[in-house]
Amino acid sequence: MISLSTSSTYPESTAHAFSYAAEVGYDGVEIMVGIDALSQQTHAVKQLAEHHELPIVAIHAPTLLFTQQVWGFEPWGKLERSAEMAAEVGAGVVVVHPPFRWQREYAAGFVEGIATLERSTGLRFAVENMYPWRAARRSTPMYLPHWDPSTEDYANTTIDLSHAAIAGDDVVEMAKRLGPRLRHIHLTDGTGSAKDEHLVPGRGHMGADRFLRHLAASGFEGEIVLEINTRRARSRAERVDDLRESLEYARKHFQA
Repeated sequence: MISLSTSSTYPESTAHAFSYAAEVGYDGVEIMVGIDALSQQTHAVKQLAEHHELPIVAIHAPTLLFTQQVWGFEPWGKLERSAEMAAEVGAGVVVVHPPFRWQREYAAGFVEGIATLERSTGLRFAVENMYPWRAARRSTPMYLPHWDPSTEDYANTTIDLSHAAIAGDDVVEMAKRLGPRLRHIHLTDGTGSAKDEHLVPGRGHMGADRFLRHLAASGFEGEIVLEINTRRARSRAERVDDLRESLEYARKHFQA
């Protein structure tokens, strides 16, 4: 099952993302809860899913830097609301970023808190790999307990190839370390620059084809979600081409 993140069609709306996903032939959709008001409304995204006959496979909690004001400032409250939305729309996964280093109280109980949420909700909270922030040839650790989820005892995790590119991580080796705890994939690509590029898979240096073949060979049964940046598309047709190329790439290489 290959799904599309609604962030892949930004700055167009969540409603547009569903339309693109249906047109191109994706199997499902991941909701990025963000500054688009529609993405914050459970009844609205549920109606979109029913209208386009596309399941919602995951909810991405608003834990990014630019979504710090979405659903308030209290981080556990954000995760609880994300869980409520996931349960209502039938998604089994909530994707969450690790805490920023300045969220020390949140970070101190993060690993245990995620486990508690999983027990109380019955959902998988898949903690995503991040990266050190880099500038002027220097890097600064900006996430706690760590940007690499394999260093902690999470039951469920997410690998994002663009994030791994910035961190200089080998995604196949990370997947091996995580083993069955790897539950979710943000399929994209990167060149290793300091920018979070989210390229169409195959256009970067991360060996996305090798990664997909490894997942298939290892019996991966989680969600593969395309999370690419199409903001530079000069037309609707160009955006559709990027989305279609990404889907075809995923289906071609995710084969046992």
